Amino acid sequence: MGCYECCMRCLGGVPYASLVATLLCFSGIALFCGCGHQALTETERLIETYFARNMQDYITLAYVIQYFQYIIYSLASFFFLYCIVLLAEGVYTTSAVRQTFREFRSTVCGRCLSSSLIIITYILAVIWLLVFALSALPVYLFYNMYTTCHTINVLSETPSSINQLCFDARQYGLLPWNAMPGKACGMTLANLCRTREFFLTYDLYIAAFAGAGITLLALLTYVVSTTYNFAVLRYLGRKGLAPRC
Repeated sequence: MGCYECCMRCLGGVPYASLVATLLCFSGIALFCGCGHQALTETERLIETYFARNMQDYITLAYVIQYFQYIIYSLASFFFLYCIVLLAEGVYTTSAVRQTFREFRSTVCGRCLSSSLIIITYILAVIWLLVFALSALPVYLFYNMYTTCHTINVLSETPSSINQLCFDARQYGLLPWNAMPGKACGMTLANLCRTREFFLTYDLYIAAFAGAGITLLALLTYVVSTTYNFAVLRYLGRKGLAPRC
């Protein structure tokens, strides 16, 4: 066998759907976890600098942010390991591998593993759909703030009007109602929107939202690929190829 035929056989055994899904999942989780972690840190700084004078006013928010950051660490580790498992499952159940290595056999354990991965991946996809929707909330919040700042800049020639335009962090549940000042109005808000911290946090939330979308796409791709792999194993099982563990 020549080098070309050998390379073609090796390339034919690659589970391309699972490989693409793994790359998407790694990149999406990296964006979501990395940018989300930093965005939460920058959000705490903005709240501390512009919306709360007393630390007791945002101490609960600080604890919530800390807990979310710990969750982000766990998510990164879990998805890294789970994607490796799904990629390995794709390698050992793809029909291309079966055609390349003639000794491949379908077993009860293999079919149980594939069906379990389908169920787990489907549940993860549904849960991550909720995460994807929730990750849009801070983007919407910062977009509202930016829109208000744009309106203030347009009405800057009438100072009496711009002082009525405010962004109240208490309305979004970020701070308790007794927090002081709890809101930024007029040119104070406009100056806040011009800071590097604001644009950095806004961009980080957008990147985290995009990362959540990429991860959701990867999970949906995994659902399709694992379902196809399970169908292949069921087909092999009907042919009676070594139905044992």
